Order: sequence, then C-alpha cells, then structure tokens
Amino acid sequence: MTTFKRIAVLLGGLSPEREVSLVSGRACANALREEGFAVTEIDVGHDVAERLRDTRPDAAFNALHGRWGEDGCIQGMLELMEIPYTHSGVLASALAMHKERAKSAFRAAGLPVADSIVLDRRRAAEAHAMKPPYVVKPVNQGSSVGVFIVREGDNRPPAALDSADWHFGDEVMIEDYVPGRELTVAVRGARDKMEALAVTEIVPKMAFYDYDAKYAPGGSEHVVPAKIPDGIRHEAMALAERAHAALGCRGVSRTDFRFDDTSGANRLIVLEVNTQPGMTPTSLVPEQAAYKGMSFRALVRWMLEDASCDR
Repeated sequence: MTTFKRIAVLLGGLSPEREVSLVSGRACANALREEGFAVTEIDVGHDVAERLRDTRPDAAFNALHGRWGEDGCIQGMLELMEIPYTHSGVLASALAMHKERAKSAFRAAGLPVADSIVLDRRRAAEAHAMKPPYVVKPVNQGSSVGVFIVREGDNRPPAALDSADWHFGDEVMIEDYVPGRELTVAVRGARDKMEALAVTEIVPKMAFYDYDAKYAPGGSEHVVPAKIPDGIRHEAMALAERAHAALGCRGVSRTDFRFDDTSGANRLIVLEVNTQPGMTPTSLVPEQAAYKGMSFRALVRWMLEDASCDR
C-alpha cells in the first residue's frame, strides 16, 4: 500500500520521442485513475517546475522518453523539489542514456558488448570509420532515433550525418553490427530484489527495429516467450539483471540484446538498457508483465508504489 494520493503524470516533453510519451503517459494516467488516484497530467515544457509547484503532487509518475526526461535532467529537478518519482534516479538515468558511458559500465561488470567508437558526426560522414557492416547511432538518444545500418558494399556513410537537418547531437557511436535476432528482457526492482520478467523476441516487419517498428501498430511482431534454447533464455535474463544492477537502475528497465545464432555462434550481446521503457499498447514491458500474470493496472500501480527520492 502507498500513502500517495495526488499523482502528477509527466508526459510529452521536448524530445523527438514526444508523441510516444504522450501515448505512454495517457495510458498510465488512466490506469492510475482506475486504481483510485487523483491524477494530473503535465505535458512537460520549460515551465514544468512551476506547474509542479501549483499541482503539489505526492509523487510524480515519469512517463517521459528521450532527452530531458530519461537522462537524469527531470530526475534532478524532482530531487531538488523533494517529489518522489518513478523509474531510475539521476545517475542511472544519465549513464543509461549515454550509450558509451553505459557500455563502459557494462564492460566493467563483465557483460558482453559490441566493439564501438564515438566520433563527431561530421567526421563519421567523411569515410567509413569501421569496416562495414556497422551501426551508426546518436550517443544519447532513445527509440532508435537517428540510427542507420551501414551494409557491406555501401560506398560511404549515411549522408544524413552531415546534414543541416540532423537534430540528434554531434556525437555518434559507430558500432560493430551483430547479426542474428533481437531479444529484450524487462527487469523490475533494485539491488537484491530484482526480477527479470521474460525474454521477448522482436521480429520487425521493416529493415530493422527502428522508431516506426517500435511504435506503429503492426510494425513488429513480439514473440513472448521467445523461441530460443533454455540456456540462452536463462543467460539473457541473468545478463539483464546484471546490466540493471551495473547502472544502478530502479523501478522498471528493459535490456535489449542481439542474439547471434549464425554459424553456430550462439552468443548474446548487450546493446543498451532503457530506463523509461515504453508503456504504449504495443510496448514490450506490459506484454512481459501480462505473461507473468500482472495486469497493466497492477504494473503501473507497482511502479508508483516504488516511487521515492534519492534513487
């Protein structure tokens, strides 16, 4: 049980993932209302602190995605205002959002990761910084925003990297492309009370699991539980818990993997940890919770009851 009664659901925001956050936030707000909470939805802008002062919530449910909502910024503000909040704290959020910093933490914890380098996007646009195939991704964006796969035989890097229309920051990660299948594992809890929920295989209907494949209805097929060997399933769940712990995550996170089952390799590679997983009708965490017998309302309520400061 919780003493929280008045809840501010933070949604929308200023990142390229604004539209998905609006859907996530509204779904969570409705679930909390059905659970009996008094909910105020706050579409986060530069006046968010003032709106929170006016609302005076007992807790904030963070349904933001991407920069400023997932990277420690909003978490730091909530700490200063002494408003308990959901999901991971300042440090874990900042680490997870910066792909290279997160990868350093994973390496230190002995987790398998792909080889990569970080470059200025303009330099990365000049010539192949790594032998194709490789992946180009902004170092601090989510939801596969601005991600490209450079295939064998491609003559040059993506031209978009040197475009005036690029709005995803100047640093990009060039990462070795890992063939195989896309897996993901949700983890809830913290420290010695973590629980990996299940392993889902994501089968995109498009070239790869990009923004549209993640969020458009029919953009991908989710197979839960994934049809993989039991040993790989147990390993993926254990690695997800270790990745969650390595970053110091709280609440719910989701770890994405590549499962290289080509040429008998059968290796798992940790790609990243999402500290603000999607909570839309097509999202993966609610599906895994349902597989474990937890309804969407129960999941959202648990996330709120876990809210605190100093996370």
